[in-house]
Amino acid sequence: MNKLGIGVMGCGNISAAYMRLAPLFKGIEIRACADVNAKAAQTRAREFGLRAQGVEDLLAADDIDIVVNLTVPSAHFEVSKQALKAGKHVYSEKPFVLSLQEGLDLTAIAKEQGLRIGSAPDTFLGGAHQLARKLIDDGAVGKVTSGTCFVQSAGMEMWHPHPDFFFKPGGGPVLDLGPYYISNLVQLLGSVHRVAAITSAATEYRTITSKPRRGEKIKVETPTTVHALLSFETGAQILYGTSWDVQHHGHSNMELYGTEGTLYVPDPNFFGGEVKVTSGGKFAKVPKWDHPFARVNERPNANYRAAGLADMASAIIEEQTHRCNSVFALHVVEVMTAILRSGEEGAFIDISTRCDRPAPLSPAEARELLQ
Repeated sequence: MNKLGIGVMGCGNISAAYMRLAPLFKGIEIRACADVNAKAAQTRAREFGLRAQGVEDLLAADDIDIVVNLTVPSAHFEVSKQALKAGKHVYSEKPFVLSLQEGLDLTAIAKEQGLRIGSAPDTFLGGAHQLARKLIDDGAVGKVTSGTCFVQSAGMEMWHPHPDFFFKPGGGPVLDLGPYYISNLVQLLGSVHRVAAITSAATEYRTITSKPRRGEKIKVETPTTVHALLSFETGAQILYGTSWDVQHHGHSNMELYGTEGTLYVPDPNFFGGEVKVTSGGKFAKVPKWDHPFARVNERPNANYRAAGLADMASAIIEEQTHRCNSVFALHVVEVMTAILRSGEEGAFIDISTRCDRPAPLSPAEARELLQ
């Protein structure tokens, strides 16, 4: 397979994971990086043997086919637009954009330019979640009629060196963590057609306890606790709870209840984990599933970030539909923003977009993406 040249835009915390893991995949090669903070780009370039460039120079580089947009969420739209206008395919870190209109605008530009857009998260391509997909598709629990999802913690300010954006518009647990959960639900169950939610924030300010800014306060400008109902076109109804105001809880990450059993799905923030299924009220044996994206490679987790990027590169070369595509990502964005809007308005919100479930990624297909 030919390699497509990758340029990373944004050299913050998450960039190291892409740069570290991209060499696992045969179809991509990170060649350059850029950041509005030139020192950050230079640091990453030295660390990973890349070329540090200015933003305009990276966009003009002939050896860059795809720009990976790792800027803060509030900049995703403008940076992706700039890259598309420069003739580059774009793969964005989550969330893809912060509004339905932004996504529609980018889609129109990409279509006009004959370019592709992709977006994280790609964790739903992980072995655990592809096994859950197979079990649902094979009817292991019958028809999924309802379920629960929970992702709750005390917050982000105790570990991230610069956590401000988490608590600004465009941040919050729905837009930051929701992409993992809602993307996985959509790939398992299909499109959402209506949502409702109540939202709140426990405090007006958060105190940073991580270094180097320990003791500084951040004003909270977005909901930090959200309880939502998601109604799917299949008829499934899912309760989704997410919060950064919870010190401890005992909820499972994801449980899907079917007419014939229950499916326990591990944390969609990760590629691996244990999938469990019940039949007749008792735990049943799960079929053996040797998926490469479930194997632990960075203890204690399976981490294959850039799998979605590699799948997109392969799809560009082979003229196929990539799994982390813009239609799928935009549907997830509309669901998330509708949840926040429902919390503000106190009303059910209908979802206007629809998407096909991404094609499943079999163990053999996953192995084809690896070196």
